[in-house]
Amino acid sequence: MDFQSQKLYSPKYNRKRLNQEQVRLLERSFSANKKLEPELKLQLANQLGVPPRQVAIWYQNKRARWKTQSMELDCNTLQVKLENALSEKRRLEKDVKYLQEELRKAQETMFAMNNNQRANHHHHQQQQDQPLNYFVSCNSTGSSEEGGSSSFHEDHEVLQIDELYACLIGGDRSTWS
Repeated sequence: MDFQSQKLYSPKYNRKRLNQEQVRLLERSFSANKKLEPELKLQLANQLGVPPRQVAIWYQNKRARWKTQSMELDCNTLQVKLENALSEKRRLEKDVKYLQEELRKAQETMFAMNNNQRANHHHHQQQQDQPLNYFVSCNSTGSSEEGGSSSFHEDHEVLQIDELYACLIGGDRSTWS
């Protein structure tokens, strides 16, 4: 078959190119119905004056482009969420390092206080046969970054570990969740 006869029998060459108004009608139809039902295909073909197969092919191509655009949008949305999650992860890792350092400082303070209490207790027991206990009392005005402080006092009230932690970080344990 030569090129001229191929042109006459090939459905590709029998199709007319759609004009802007026809494309607008198909776009409006596609916005309302992503899936082309047989009745709609025939109705659109009659309105546009083109073969139903041309309408079906246009819908198929449009749906493929639409899915690609949707996937790109979804991918971009996921990329933004990933970047936000990674940023949050880095922030939390910084917080963990800060809290680990605060814990280390608190442990050193408690260790030093324990050693000091044992030494003072031993010294006082030699002077008098009465035990003397030292406990941490919180006179904090804020976190250590804000210039808060903790001090040692002779006291008969035992400071619980969560209260000690609140004292060291300058927080109010009633706001902990």
